[in-house]
Amino acid sequence: MKRFLLLAFAGLMLQSCKKDDETYGTTPEITFESISPGTVKQFKDSVVIGISYTDGDGDLGENGAGVENAFVVDNRTQLSYGFRIRQLAPDNANIIIRGKLNIIVPAVGLVNSASSSETANFSIYVKDRAGNQSNTVTSTNVTVIP
Repeated sequence: MKRFLLLAFAGLMLQSCKKDDETYGTTPEITFESISPGTVKQFKDSVVIGISYTDGDGDLGENGAGVENAFVVDNRTQLSYGFRIRQLAPDNANIIIRGKLNIIVPAVGLVNSASSSETANFSIYVKDRAGNQSNTVTSTNVTVIP
């Protein structure tokens, strides 16, 4: 009986040491990480939005000029800003990539110019070179002042 329990325990230990292969789909996944500063002066201060990303086939980002593959939507007005993420892995690498990115949104304004302050938040998503759109995440709030 002791021998059986010892073999069973050893088998469990070996199985727990086995590393599972990670698999992710071809659609990028993002997570909201941060937004700063907490208060911005309209048309003067930039908003920095931090996200983390995972892409199962490594085709997130592109080096072509004029390409927009990161999008930030001001949820007050539905105004969309497009940005370019530089290519993060070589062409046809087909590897899992993950990391963090900062997206800088310049010059946020007040929607109601008579207001002494407004709360704003943003929706963010990315697209890879194959055209797969990530999930959409929403930032926490920032305050916009005149």
